[in-house]
Amino acid sequence: MPHGSRRPNCLGIGHLSRPLPTVSSHPMSKPILLTVDDDPEVLNAIERDLRQHFRADYRVVKASSGAQALDAARQLLQRGDQVALFLVDERMPHMTGTQFLLEAIKIYPDARRVLLTAYADTETAITAINQVGLDHYLLKPWEPPTVRLYPVLEDLLSEWFARARPVYDGIILMGTTLSPACFAVKDFLAANQVPYQWQDVEDEATVRELLSGASGGAPRVPIVAFPDGTTLVQPTIRELAERIGLQTRARKPFYDLIIIGGGPAGLAGAVYGASEGLRTILVERSAPGGQAGSSSKIENYLGFPSGVSGADLARRAASQARRFGAEIITPQEAIEIRREDPYRKVILSDKSELTGYALLITPGMEVRRLAADGIEPLLGAGVYYGAALSEAATYRGCDVIVVGGANSAGQGAMFFSRYARKVTMLVRGPDIKAGMSSYLVDRIRETPNVEVLVNTRVAAARGHGRLEAVTVVDGASGERRDLSTAAMFIFIGTAPRTELCGNLVLRDSQGFVLTGRDLMTDGHRPAGWTAQRDPYLFETNVPGIFCAGDARHGSGKRCAAAVGEGSATVSMIHQYLQTV
Repeated sequence: MPHGSRRPNCLGIGHLSRPLPTVSSHPMSKPILLTVDDDPEVLNAIERDLRQHFRADYRVVKASSGAQALDAARQLLQRGDQVALFLVDERMPHMTGTQFLLEAIKIYPDARRVLLTAYADTETAITAINQVGLDHYLLKPWEPPTVRLYPVLEDLLSEWFARARPVYDGIILMGTTLSPACFAVKDFLAANQVPYQWQDVEDEATVRELLSGASGGAPRVPIVAFPDGTTLVQPTIRELAERIGLQTRARKPFYDLIIIGGGPAGLAGAVYGASEGLRTILVERSAPGGQAGSSSKIENYLGFPSGVSGADLARRAASQARRFGAEIITPQEAIEIRREDPYRKVILSDKSELTGYALLITPGMEVRRLAADGIEPLLGAGVYYGAALSEAATYRGCDVIVVGGANSAGQGAMFFSRYARKVTMLVRGPDIKAGMSSYLVDRIRETPNVEVLVNTRVAAARGHGRLEAVTVVDGASGERRDLSTAAMFIFIGTAPRTELCGNLVLRDSQGFVLTGRDLMTDGHRPAGWTAQRDPYLFETNVPGIFCAGDARHGSGKRCAAAVGEGSATVSMIHQYLQTV
């Protein structure tokens, strides 16, 4: 996530009105782990274990009560320090752990939140998840810490670090808020979880003068400045990717498995393929995660009771795949696939080729375009397809519109409700229940700054250089009216991204890839089938070319289902490889 922009660091080093609770003696630049427990023995034990494992990267602050800890947090904020983690006992007198966190997150909203409990108090944990967005709860005692403490905290601190680099020494992006080119760079960096600092040249006089030059010409934006003093002016996404160290080209001449698409299915295929010894490469057109990667919060994914963002899930999966030796190249787009028995080839947008034995197609879905007047000129200037998470802070305190009635729209509305003054959801159908999970419906109804307008469609968008208003039509009465808004985020459905299949791989009338039993007609194998067997469950009409995830005909259209398909396909690929 990008760091704060436009505002200078106003925290500074302030005078503390009274000494902080015990603080380790590490340099002030290190972020802080703040632990709270009224039991001195437990407090000392957790402090000891935290220092032993995390002292190289974090400082430890301990407090014996919620009130003392809140005072410490306020003083740390005044001093300009960052708190990465709150580790708090739930059952304290005067102020419970949950009550403390309710106040503490107002001071450090991005800090990870962990409760210590004496036993599995499920009801308390669920309450804390709903009230304060609890990340985890730990049972006391946590022995051995190498098994029951450190792995949990390492994971949470990795998430925190990915969102808020403790000492900013990274990329600075300079441009204008309503520039589509600047938005494209911001979106790419955010999707790939590359921290950057945004400087708006409209607000920063010094930067504007630098960019305009002595001639007084218009600024050439975006400009990307790097810590070593070098810059890129109006870079292409490919140039930017190479400069920030992303792999954009294959390293090997040949692979056992080539995967097209870095969504949940593709990442699962990469993890299982590489972990089982296959020379594996994954091609992704933008950033690992696919459509799921742009989800602000997935609350029904197994194993994450407080939910997980799509970006975090993608980051973990990509790291896991790379650890097993898989290559991930991005931004690269596969534009064509070929069959040259016994090989399968993939042609990339830069005209390079990948050659391998087996191919797994997991291209996922692309958003449908909204048919309304005035949309195209305002893309990136107030009109966005998908969540556009990088723009959330831009519209803090503004009114925004979310178009759509499915889960992705609901997740987007909930995310933007944390920043916007008001979120208006426009739903064509008579009720959001029809296309949205019940847990999201309940969340939306409970959120006071989210309004849902059903039987409503967008007729037009208008504005001078930026979105200013949207004309909507009531589906029942036909009445038209204008809604003033600063931004509109569109989630109106998706279509499979399968054009690269051409005439080689069979698809249904909607573009979804046919596999397995769906290829069989009256018990007969598809035309041109050369193997002496029926197609495997996820295999296409071309032996050795497989498909998994949302782009496959008959798939579950859920994140967990895509992960299951991607991982299950690898066993079938192993069987296929035994025949070539």
